[in-house]
Order: sequence, then structure tokens, then C-alpha cells
Amino acid sequence: MNFKGRDIVSIKDLTKEEILHVLDVGGEMVPIAQGKEKSDLLGGKIMASLFFEPSTRTRLSFETAMKRLGGEVIGFAQPGATSLQKGETLADTIRTAESYCDVIVMRHPHEGSAKMAADFASVPIINGGDGAGHHPTQCLLDLFTIRKEKGKIDENVIALLGDLKYGRTVHSLAYALSLFKVKMIFIAPEQLQMPKEVVEECQSMGAKISFETDLENAIEGIDVLYVTRIQKERFPDPEEYNKVVGIYKIDTKLLKKAKEDMVILHPLPRVYEIEPDVDKTRHAAYFRQAFNGVPVRMALLALVTGVRE
Repeated sequence: MNFKGRDIVSIKDLTKEEILHVLDVGGEMVPIAQGKEKSDLLGGKIMASLFFEPSTRTRLSFETAMKRLGGEVIGFAQPGATSLQKGETLADTIRTAESYCDVIVMRHPHEGSAKMAADFASVPIINGGDGAGHHPTQCLLDLFTIRKEKGKIDENVIALLGDLKYGRTVHSLAYALSLFKVKMIFIAPEQLQMPKEVVEECQSMGAKISFETDLENAIEGIDVLYVTRIQKERFPDPEEYNKVVGIYKIDTKLLKKAKEDMVILHPLPRVYEIEPDVDKTRHAAYFRQAFNGVPVRMALLALVTGVRE
């Protein structure tokens, strides 16, 4: 497998074997991510972190990943302080940034922006999220977490809950899970159900999918519950958002009906969908999931810069 110089724009850029390789390399990176071991694997390398949209976990975990491996980070988290305010195009920003770095991690509010950046850049582009489009590194850390928490990805019933229409994390994850022997349940109100094109593509890959609107009807048979917030910033009409906000709420009462070893994941941030009391239960894995972004992103950075095969 040759990752050197490759762009990671969509999870579709990777085969199942390549996905598993990233997860395996990520597993090797865990002691370094925890600070228990030191590494200079990316010494002399520079990552440009270009975040045109707010982020906590993606931006910080990428920066942590780079620094834990001995590399350096440049970039911005407030595009208002850049030449974009003077009318500079995204293409010119990318062309400028690539002069200063070995790899670019970019988040942008417009779907397709990462692909466009990859077309202009001569260094690898890693998509940190493009609008309602793709979020491949989140997908990889989700798969990493499922495998770590459940022992394997195959043979699980995995429910995706919440905003399946606008949630880019679930679009990527549904596609990736279609490569494995799992059963997926899409739980959402009708107006936020998984887009038809995503469903059809997953089914064409052989995915077993069922649909639900009521979480209580499905909770007993779920092995992994992947919860997403209702994404207010993606709604074109605030009234439509108000109709569905708070429609699902995970609390300890509901969890009494769940399997003892059911795992709850969430890409975060959460708003109303998971009660804080759930954090103390054996089911809550979302903060461990957030940490897993570091070793997985360490693996990707090492692979695309060519310092690790």
C-alpha cells in the first residue's frame, strides 16, 4: 500500500484493506498519543492547519498528532484574520500554504471544497470536514473506536441516530460500514433520514439496512449506538430546525432497555441528545472516541508524508 503524497478527501478514497491498515498503524501509535512514548517520526515536517469553520476535536487532535510525532504546525482557526478578508480565493490560499508545509489539513463550510483544494495542491490534502459532504478522518476514528470497544467491526448491529440528512460524519460512516459484515439501522425523523443517494450506494455494496423513527423500538437489539446532534447551522429554515431539535434524548432510563455491552458513540459536540448522567455509565465511549482521533490522525499524517508505509 502506498499512501505517500495521497489526498484523503473522502473515505471512498480508501479500500477496505487500506482502512484496516490505517487502523492498525493507529493502534501502534496509541502509546505515543498517550505521551507514554516519544517519537520524532515527523521531525522536520510541517502541517498547515487551515480551518475556515469552527472546530475543537478535529483541529486540536490533528495538531496534537503532529506535535506528538515531532512535527510543527502552522495555520489558522479564524479565517477572518487572513487575506480571505481581502478577497483572496481558496485556490490562492492553498497555493500559498503549500509553499510552507508538507501536508495540509483543511476544514471548510462548502461541500466539495476539499476536492477543489486537492486539485490545486501539490502536497497532500486531508479533509477535516467540508460542509455536509465528507469527514473521512472522523470516520476512521469511529471505525477504530468500534473495533477497540467491541473487539471487531463485523457482526455488530450499528444504529446511526439523529440528523442523518445533514450529518457528514454519518454519510462517511455508512459508506465505510458497508464494506463490513454489519447490520445498520438508520434512526431519524422522516425529514432528517439518510439521503436517498447514500442509502442506494450502501445497498449496492450489499449493506443490510433498516429504518426507524422511534429509538425505543430498536434499542434492545443495538450493539453500537452512534448519536449525532441536530445540526442547526445546516438548516436553511430555522422553523424546520425547531420542529426536530430535542427529538431524541439518551438518558439512563432508556439505557435500562439496552444490552449491557452496548456502546454509545458521538462525534461531538453534543447539545441536548445525551444527558450528562449517561457519561458515568458503562455505555459511554464518546470521550474515549475523541481521544482516538489522535492516534488515527497520527497514522494518516505519517502515511501521507511517506515516513511510514
